[in-house]
Amino acid sequence: MEKKVSRICLASEPDIIHFLQITWEKTLGSGFVITLTDGQSAWTGTVSESAISQEADDMAMEKEKYVDELRKALVSGAGPADAYKFNFSKESCHFSFEKNLKDVSFRLGSFNLEQVASPAEVIRELVCDCLDTIAENQAKNEHLRKENERLLRDWNDVQGRFEKCVSAKEAVETDLYKRFILVLNEKKAKIRNLHKLLSEVQELEKNIEHERETTACSEMTADRDTNYDESTDEEGEALPDPSVLARATLKRDDSIISSPDVKDIAPSRKKRQRMQKNLGAKPEMVPQESQPQGKEI
Repeated sequence: MEKKVSRICLASEPDIIHFLQITWEKTLGSGFVITLTDGQSAWTGTVSESAISQEADDMAMEKEKYVDELRKALVSGAGPADAYKFNFSKESCHFSFEKNLKDVSFRLGSFNLEQVASPAEVIRELVCDCLDTIAENQAKNEHLRKENERLLRDWNDVQGRFEKCVSAKEAVETDLYKRFILVLNEKKAKIRNLHKLLSEVQELEKNIEHERETTACSEMTADRDTNYDESTDEEGEALPDPSVLARATLKRDDSIISSPDVKDIAPSRKKRQRMQKNLGAKPEMVPQESQPQGKEI
């Protein structure tokens, strides 16, 4: 069973402090017992689950939301002091409470209470419950204090180890940085040496290439000179001897003249020359009639 005691002020008696105790078994929505006292008299009543459902229906609210509003008003005391307004009539023993929203207020619930015949017993139980609650809260506070001290020690221990790890990390980073600088400088020196060697090799290759080109040009010039001399010699060797050519020509003419297949045309040529001299003049042209064309003799 859970109990909650709160201090309230009634609208009809704002100067008198009243104490309100709510007791429930399982949940607040399953029903609870309400007890009200001013330190001299006491009133009590039981609110059933059906009454809570009826109040929620009258307000057109869901039951879960209505129960949450009841908890805020009667148990937890959430919100400012003037968020809720409590009314109680000692003549009719009618208890009601409202919720204030700016300039508007609406009723959350109303219950009928009964006056207790022996209020001292109720007040004694109320005080005992308050003391038990105080003792329980003190025990919780002590447990929380010890737990906080333990967590603080653990945190200090973790912080010390963390600082050591940070120091070790910084030392390792410094050492690695120094080694890195050494390796980097060595690599830079090697790279500079390699660049120097590469430049020397490239210069040497350029010189070799230049020498090769010069040698090739010299060889090509020598080859052209040699080829020119050889062609001149061959042309000189190819020219025939004039005496040989004359003898060959005579032999060829003799062979042609002495050949039986060749006719001697010299007598007919001399005969034509004598005939032209004897005539001495150009013969007259006799007009000819149409003659049949013949073959040219």
